[in-house]
Amino acid sequence: MVQGVYVLSVAPEAGKSLVVLGLADALHRRTGRLGFYRPIVNGTAPADDPLLRMLQRLYKMEPARCKGGMTLADARAALADGREDEIVSRVLEDFGHIAEECDVVVVDGSDLRGPDAGTEFELNTLLATNLGLPVLAVIGAQGLGPRETAQAVADASRQLAAARSTVLSVVVNRAQPADVDAAREAVGTATGSLPGYVIPEVAEISAPTMADVAMSLALERLSGSAELDRDVNGVNVAAMNVENFLRVLKPGNLVIVPGDRTDIVMACMAWALSPELPTPSGVILTDGLVPDSYVLPLVAHAPFPVFVETADACTAAQRVSHVRSEIHTGESRRVAAALGIWARSIDETELLERLALPRPATMTPLRFLNDLVERARQQKKRIVLAEGTDSRVLRAAEILRRRDVCHVTLLGNPSAVRELADAEGIEVGGITIIDPTQSPLRERFAVEYQRLRAHKGMILERAREVMLDGAYFGTMMVHLGEADGMVSGAAHTTANTIRPALEFMKSQHGNGLVSSVFFMLFPDRVLVYGDCAVVPDPTDRQLADIALASAATAAQFGVEPRVAMLSYSTGVSGAGTAVDKVRRATELVRAGRPDLAVDGPIQYDAAVDAAIASSKLPSSAVAGKATVFIFPDLNTGNNTYKAVEQSSGAVAVGPVLQGLRKPINDLSRGSTIEDIINTVAITAVQAQELN
Repeated sequence: MVQGVYVLSVAPEAGKSLVVLGLADALHRRTGRLGFYRPIVNGTAPADDPLLRMLQRLYKMEPARCKGGMTLADARAALADGREDEIVSRVLEDFGHIAEECDVVVVDGSDLRGPDAGTEFELNTLLATNLGLPVLAVIGAQGLGPRETAQAVADASRQLAAARSTVLSVVVNRAQPADVDAAREAVGTATGSLPGYVIPEVAEISAPTMADVAMSLALERLSGSAELDRDVNGVNVAAMNVENFLRVLKPGNLVIVPGDRTDIVMACMAWALSPELPTPSGVILTDGLVPDSYVLPLVAHAPFPVFVETADACTAAQRVSHVRSEIHTGESRRVAAALGIWARSIDETELLERLALPRPATMTPLRFLNDLVERARQQKKRIVLAEGTDSRVLRAAEILRRRDVCHVTLLGNPSAVRELADAEGIEVGGITIIDPTQSPLRERFAVEYQRLRAHKGMILERAREVMLDGAYFGTMMVHLGEADGMVSGAAHTTANTIRPALEFMKSQHGNGLVSSVFFMLFPDRVLVYGDCAVVPDPTDRQLADIALASAATAAQFGVEPRVAMLSYSTGVSGAGTAVDKVRRATELVRAGRPDLAVDGPIQYDAAVDAAIASSKLPSSAVAGKATVFIFPDLNTGNNTYKAVEQSSGAVAVGPVLQGLRKPINDLSRGSTIEDIINTVAITAVQAQELN
């Protein structure tokens, strides 16, 4: 039987979207095919509901298993006409269709934003009861102290009991941060044996972004930065002279100013270009006025967006004050903050143990990547990012901090890092920034490097120069225990990232061999390719070491290793120097790991296709179902992974280095923000086992 959960707000403004997102993310990681259903949506077209669109995008759910039912207007009309049974029948039918495609379904009750919240609440409890689903009740604690919060929980419990709802758990959201501990104690008393959780109000979620403001007010962007994913921390209306205005301007505030106040606009520009002074999140020019033509070219280079509004400053400020922060707009920073606070506040294991959830039959790419983040978060490690002045790295670092994945350190000049962050609307608060040129660690690192490389003639003066390089400085941080892992390569070559580790980061097993794998993420499975980045022409012994290391890496990240030692010949059908090398390497692997499923030499098609395997190697435990593919040389491996990536649409994550005593990982210079996040998560998971 398909399992499901009905998420129900007890009152308006409870922040239910955060709970829905967190629950969906948890279920996606722990079960098979996830479904999502909103019986009642607020807009005019259910298919266009923004929450549905966000979840479809985040979890790759097709519309057949992530859909809306009817509009709130239609539901209210049906209730007014006494057609309550018609609503229930339609919801049961919709749910049945989704359930046919899924293992577990999250049903999101209406938002209680209509004129009669009480009637909406009763309708939601009726639907939950008819669907036979347990309720996850969401209660808003904004403006309430611990005692009032506990009373709200008790009142909600009575309401749900009267409606004969089965309650899975109670989540209190938007509690005052200072009251969280007291609220948890009070809520625990009120819920008794029922799990109850408290989520604090988080400014990174509750603050609207410039995208929210622009959409809500239908603003026209005049010039400046096109990046609108910037938090609006407050509003400053410029109704004073420049000197007084600058005294009250705070970082991340939205400036609202008449369009002919060029002095205020230019002052905002000047302050934004100074890393030590506040940068606005944006500027709204009111009264339909724009600066003179000689000023416009300067405004075009503003590191914040500039909009034009026809209303006056007072009206614009009033309208901005009513803009809501919505998680379902889908900005990655806000989603990261929501998932981070969910993970810190909710005991997922306790919550989901109350559901009999089916385990997923396959490892999908999205589940693999989500599992990475979750595993990294369980035991947070210190990861240094060597390229702190790359905007992609900065955005990844902010998301990693918001999702509470690990402790991030950026390398770079702090002023340059903060200037770039301000220009891009990135918040680096809470992230450690170290300047290798000024850090007191540099001398210690130089002395250690000189000692380790003395046999190569290294002198201290040269060692000090070497430690100015971010990759060397970051690797030395890991070597000396100042960090648990390093990631670099977004703006540098693989050699630049790996060279420091090869020079003084001894290999894990003492054999000196460092190799790599790529995780190849296909729609229905995850495969491991090695070595595609490091060892050019391995010997038979090195090839065996690569296979053993790759099998261990696969197992570490949840891929059951079945190793195919690839060649242009399968079994005993061919001979030659290259084939013989693979054959010898295969025997070495078997001798080293008798328990490991390995076969070779084997051609790629026989390794991956069951039909071909049945004719070429019918008795093999690997042929047709290999998960780890070991290429005979770098030329073959590198070209193959790129060809597969480009032709099949698979996502290649890596290279992930293996064989080092501590984790150092490389990025492609074409890395996306998601690539960086994934590589950092992999590095953090490696650090959990290696440190």
